[in-house]
Amino acid sequence: MTQRPGPETRNAGRAYWKAAAEGRFVLPHCMRCDKPFWHPRPHCPVCGSYEVEWKPASGRGTVHTFTIVRQSADPYFRACVPYVVAMIELEEGVTIMSNVVDCAPDSVAIGMRVAVTYERLDDDIAIPLFAPERSAR
Repeated sequence: MTQRPGPETRNAGRAYWKAAAEGRFVLPHCMRCDKPFWHPRPHCPVCGSYEVEWKPASGRGTVHTFTIVRQSADPYFRACVPYVVAMIELEEGVTIMSNVVDCAPDSVAIGMRVAVTYERLDDDIAIPLFAPERSAR
């Protein structure tokens, strides 16, 4: 099987991927307006402050919406079909896109509670994915 494509680990998201490799789930958080946000960037999208730090997050949330991918041109993902791509509304109030794993794609539903789990690519990279809370590892 072809290896999963790796993420871009430079720039604003570097701390996210480093934490994931250590099994920690973190979000960027504005120190000025006290708001977490997603996606990683050097400034707060709410107030514009560059006073941003990474804080631990629960890694739990709810499926807001999703799609089941049934075909792909990418060799890795073609071997994985069908798979779920979902928008996960985290307990911290931000929404993140990820895969829902460890369940049949047809069992995923809007409102399903999920928790972070990790797929390790190598010693330096782990991909945060989400699984139904009952099976999160």
